[in-house]
Amino acid sequence: MHGIQFIQDLAVILVVAGVVGWICQRLGLSVVVGFLAAGMVVGPYTPPFSLVSDVNRIETLAQVGLVFLMFSIGLRLSVRKLRRLGLSLMLATFGGALVMYYLTRLLGAALGLGATESLFLAGMLMVSSSAIISKILQETGENHERSGQLAMGVSVLEDVVAVVMLTLLNSLVQLGGATGGHASSLGETLGTLGAFVALAGVGGLLLVPWLLRRMSISADEELQTLGIAALLFGLAVVAQHAGYSLALGAFLLGTIVAETPHRHQVERTFEGMRDVFSAVFFVAIGMQIDLHALVGSAGLIVGVAVFTLVARFGASTMALALIGTSPREALRTGMAVTPIGEFSFIIAQLGVSAAVVPANFYPLAVGVSLLTTLVAPVLMRRSAPIADALLARQPRWLEDALRFYREWLDQLQAHARRNRLWQLSRKRFVQIGVEVLLVSGLLVFSGQMFIAAERWLGRDWMFPHGLQVLFWIALCLVVLAPLVAIWRNCSALALMYAQVSTTGNPRAARLAPIVETVIKALAGAAIFFWLFALMPAEGSARWLLLGSALIAMAALGLLWRKLVFWHSQLEVELKTVITSAEGKMTSTSAPWLQPHGDWKLHMIDCMLPDLADAQGRKIAELDLRAKFGCSVVGIERQGYMIPLPPPDAVLYPRDRVLLMGTTEQVRAGKAFLGAVSGASDSLFEEVLMESIKIPPHGPASGRTLAELALARTHGVQIAGVNHRGMRVLNPSADERLQAGDEVLALGTPAQIEAFRIWLMDTGHPAE
Repeated sequence: MHGIQFIQDLAVILVVAGVVGWICQRLGLSVVVGFLAAGMVVGPYTPPFSLVSDVNRIETLAQVGLVFLMFSIGLRLSVRKLRRLGLSLMLATFGGALVMYYLTRLLGAALGLGATESLFLAGMLMVSSSAIISKILQETGENHERSGQLAMGVSVLEDVVAVVMLTLLNSLVQLGGATGGHASSLGETLGTLGAFVALAGVGGLLLVPWLLRRMSISADEELQTLGIAALLFGLAVVAQHAGYSLALGAFLLGTIVAETPHRHQVERTFEGMRDVFSAVFFVAIGMQIDLHALVGSAGLIVGVAVFTLVARFGASTMALALIGTSPREALRTGMAVTPIGEFSFIIAQLGVSAAVVPANFYPLAVGVSLLTTLVAPVLMRRSAPIADALLARQPRWLEDALRFYREWLDQLQAHARRNRLWQLSRKRFVQIGVEVLLVSGLLVFSGQMFIAAERWLGRDWMFPHGLQVLFWIALCLVVLAPLVAIWRNCSALALMYAQVSTTGNPRAARLAPIVETVIKALAGAAIFFWLFALMPAEGSARWLLLGSALIAMAALGLLWRKLVFWHSQLEVELKTVITSAEGKMTSTSAPWLQPHGDWKLHMIDCMLPDLADAQGRKIAELDLRAKFGCSVVGIERQGYMIPLPPPDAVLYPRDRVLLMGTTEQVRAGKAFLGAVSGASDSLFEEVLMESIKIPPHGPASGRTLAELALARTHGVQIAGVNHRGMRVLNPSADERLQAGDEVLALGTPAQIEAFRIWLMDTGHPAE
């Protein structure tokens, strides 16, 4: 009865995770701490409490949990959000991660670790946990402070760093843990990763929104859920077969869905499964920890945790200060991004399972995550006084230097905004980069795509060696459109830079065409060598590809206008997908990273539970300003933001309400809106229609529906009236009821029964 044993193990895990997680929540700790502790309690290393002994089955569920967790992390990242965060914050995030990387490598050398072990340790410590940070910010009410918004921006961008680091480490494991002399391998790995991301991203942005739109029109909600789940696991498996991890595929699909208007629908659909399987993932992590090993490495864990807190705080603060962030906000943000989490577990698990790092790396990752997660809420709540104390003690020369640096940076940014050439050319550079990665992805993974097609259709499809011939011809034709776009962008850049470089020269009219031709020649040579380097190395495939290229070049002369038109349509479609949700005021289009000064006002959001006492009531009825001193300044409902809602706005279950006031006022308002008495007035499933005859001399006889006001007095609605054979559907308020008429009443059984009894009461006229 292996199935029953599996269900029993899963039940034990969920029960213990729920109980321990609730205890941690009551203590003000992150629930992730509870899940990890639950895994240690029920795992095989803690007898006599070893309630789950077959860890292999749970590890399978943990992989499912990893897919859902990475999908939800990807949903928080999108091109629109990256654009709002800005290039400066991206540079700060990557710069801080790089500083943390080198500091950790120095720590590894000091601890006597090898090069590979130091590399994995750096991967574990150089990125924070966006899942843990978002929960802590929500619990502490700091998510609408500038420092909290900066912390969320940094943690989201560090997810990208973590995905890249995970891919590099996975490639290192496949190379057998070699670390020396592989700079070319590192560059090749990064290039291949970029090509895969571009190929999956562009293909996904063209396919997924169309598919979601079609399913929302023609498929029920359950079929939409199945379709999205199929896409999720399908892309995860594709990433695995491409040589990457399941996490990368799930993360990419999340970022693709984040660009569509269906994002909030998908989040609601997978919310329950994400919560369940994410909890199983963290519990499975805890189950693999031997408490004896954890206790035995206590000194190392505490030391590395202290290093992580100090180094991450210092690296993030320095990086944010370098992009012009005020010292106070940089210090507060640095304290907020200290906890590590899910990516650290994944990287440690990868190294231990591949036997390239010691087994104690796993409890080290969990222990450091536990300690940093415990300390992070304390740091966040006290970040303002700590930052003020540090700034009060800084040397005067440092303060003056930072002020001078910020002024110089502002001037530099203003100059860049005035540089017309850069403003005109930077978009073309971005387009060329994306198109180069797209073509690289098509060529690099062409062999794997051909193998998949061969398994499906057979090598001799349509005619001998037909699949091979048709595949390479089709590939060349597909590659033509982006290649044309690359050349057109290069030609436009050559023209612009030739004109600018020769401006003011007395021979500008003769020099400009020469400079333009030279730039085009260099671009053409670069394109040739790039394509030649990426062509398949196999002899037959190379010659087939060359032959197909000749056919494609002939088609290029005939279809040039069509290719330009198709590429323009492709760009329009991608821009439409990316900008389709920008006009909607969602939570992701809030004014990020805007300071509000020292007004001592705070904003905090809370979600109304399904059985909240405040549901169905108007803002004016709740009277939050008079009771607590706070105000409702926004409502997010079904993915849409209602800014400054009017007093007659009604609150509904699952609304996310944004409160503004002092810290004490907004916390009191949040507690009031989250109050649940347990009563539910939702009787929607019991609503029915029933025919009732109007008795003579009753309270309804001879009166109009407007006079009776049955919806207000009895909660029923009259859907039809039968006047002695003449039926009136949806009668107006002026319809007069007579004795003997038959009415079709709409309401719950209790309401209809009460209405029937009232009709029979001949001694008490209606009020």
